[in-house]
Amino acid sequence: MPMPQTVLSCLGALALELTPGTRAARTALDPAAAGELAALAARDLAKLVPEAAQLDLGLVAALFDPVELLRPGYPLHAELERLVARAPGAAGGRVIGFGAGGDGLPPPLRPDPEHAAGPLRLLPLLLRGDAGLVAAVGDRLEQVLLDTGMAGADTALCAQDGFAAPVEHARLLTLNDLAAMMALQYEHAGLAPLWPLVETALLMPEAEQWLDAPPEPLARYVGREVRMALLDAEAWNEGGFAPASADPAQLARAFERFQMRQRQFAAVLGAHGIPVTYDHCPAGRDPRTVLRA
Repeated sequence: MPMPQTVLSCLGALALELTPGTRAARTALDPAAAGELAALAARDLAKLVPEAAQLDLGLVAALFDPVELLRPGYPLHAELERLVARAPGAAGGRVIGFGAGGDGLPPPLRPDPEHAAGPLRLLPLLLRGDAGLVAAVGDRLEQVLLDTGMAGADTALCAQDGFAAPVEHARLLTLNDLAAMMALQYEHAGLAPLWPLVETALLMPEAEQWLDAPPEPLARYVGREVRMALLDAEAWNEGGFAPASADPAQLARAFERFQMRQRQFAAVLGAHGIPVTYDHCPAGRDPRTVLRA
């Protein structure tokens, strides 16, 4: 009896960079347009790595924010993989675009309107097939996509017409490429201290990671969630998070900024699907000890 084939998937996205200050008029394509766009993306990938044509390609023809793709367990891609596995036809070389029918997209594949305003829009895609071939194709894509992964002009035009969106650039990315891009964006936005927590949740969800860099908020990722130290003004000052040599008015303003920073971090983590809980850390107790409890 032949051994069952081991199947893997390589995860990626078609990234559309919109003209700043604009939004797409449509967030999802109909099934026919989804199939057309998927075929163009498959062709573009096969031009870069010909062996990719031997794998099934699945694409969700809807516009998502990076935070919706970069979540623990990659739930969008997990649902896409489930649908590709169930699709009719012999596996190997199928090209399947999932669009919105009369009832819209299935709930697990619907973009969240809360995250619809960013200039970078992403269409989840994956390549699925024999584990050995997927590994080889995936390694090659990691080497070439970031530098040479611009989509064809007709692919960009198909996306632009379908979504009624002013597309400046269209490119193919692996999820690792996307994560690297987001790390740079977070650095430019002043959120670099937060990225190691997000990265650990994505790549090593069972691991532990600390954010312990005063005057930044104190947080610990463990057990698939982030525990954040909730400090009152006295504990904040006592714990070394307050600026030195500040008068009372300056301290009050600095504490307000600290609380705003804490809320900002919690919102970003929540957008990535990482739960945040607050642990009250009173004055007189080491907040790190509280978070370890």
